[in-house]
Amino acid sequence: MINLKNIVITGGTGGIGKALCYGFADLGYNVISIDINDYNFCKENIHLYIADLTSEYEIKSTFDKIVHQFGPIHILINNGAISKFNKSIYEISVDEFDTVLNTNLRGAFICCKEFISANKSLNFGRIINIASTRYNQNEANWEAYGASKGGIVSLTNTLCVSLSGSNITVNCISPGWIETEGYDSLSELDHSQHPSGRVGKPEDIFNMCAFLADEKSDFINGANIVVDGGMTKRMIYF
Repeated sequence: MINLKNIVITGGTGGIGKALCYGFADLGYNVISIDINDYNFCKENIHLYIADLTSEYEIKSTFDKIVHQFGPIHILINNGAISKFNKSIYEISVDEFDTVLNTNLRGAFICCKEFISANKSLNFGRIINIASTRYNQNEANWEAYGASKGGIVSLTNTLCVSLSGSNITVNCISPGWIETEGYDSLSELDHSQHPSGRVGKPEDIFNMCAFLADEKSDFINGANIVVDGGMTKRMIYF
């Protein structure tokens, strides 16, 4: 049993990422968040590094600083992503499409490479990638985001095989509707359309991450676990 684990969580200053940081901190992990935005976590075991996930230099430099300050890294959660530019295919620019993929997919790939290097002296490692049910089911005008999350699922599949024989497992979580603000203002229809009877909360994603991060979960590898209250199993006609 490892008494103190260093866990890196990208995109930790808001929404699901913030819940992950606080949740793992409460479990006693040493939490390191990488985000482009500043935030005061007010907890001694949560540390924030400012970096842009589209910058290879900033990511590599940040991981170097983390290892220098805290030592090897046990767990990486690739949560950082942007969901803007959900524009019509007739309006979205190539640069906007590139920005989404460079942040959500390329940034996660670079973080994985740096984590693998920062984990090499350990006999335990976890990579947990946060995708989305939009990798498979989507709405109009979400081409960029959906493509980036589909790439995350594929990246997970291949990394699992590439890291065969190592002590690192690689898994993916695809959240459905996870409400990060104004949960109490949701309607009964919002909740009732989910087979589980409610809209998801950030804590639902934390619970799955904590399960996958546990040392006893070492036989779960290469999985894409959908956490959506059963919504993607439901056929809806208009």
